[in-house]
Amino acid sequence: MPILTAFQFPGSPESLDLPADQSAFFLSFHASADPQTGKPWCPDVRAAMPYLEEAFSADHAPSVAFIGVGQKPEWRDLSNVYRTKWNVSSVPTLVRYERVDETVKEVGRLVEGEIMDRARLLQFIRTRSARV
Repeated sequence: MPILTAFQFPGSPESLDLPADQSAFFLSFHASADPQTGKPWCPDVRAAMPYLEEAFSADHAPSVAFIGVGQKPEWRDLSNVYRTKWNVSSVPTLVRYERVDETVKEVGRLVEGEIMDRARLLQFIRTRSARV
């Protein structure tokens, strides 16, 4: 299954290792699950999850790692590692990485409502060097 929930998350984008057999790899940054409800605390993330799960569960879909950015107080802290090292300023954020000149680099991202545009999401994950 291309959706990874147990992913060895590197300390920074420069440390991200793209598997040799994949042309692209995705990180999907989400609000962490609320301990009381078991669902992400952010309503935008809850709304986007079905789109992400559908797109990345399809045959021949690339791999994606779902990354929880913390509970609301952690996320709001401007020193949150996802804000400072990964340049994530809102959730959900879907980021595409590809190998460019032997280095793994970010080549595009979709943020919040852009993820819920099914056609745009599918184009983003299927098109090499997507800059949608």
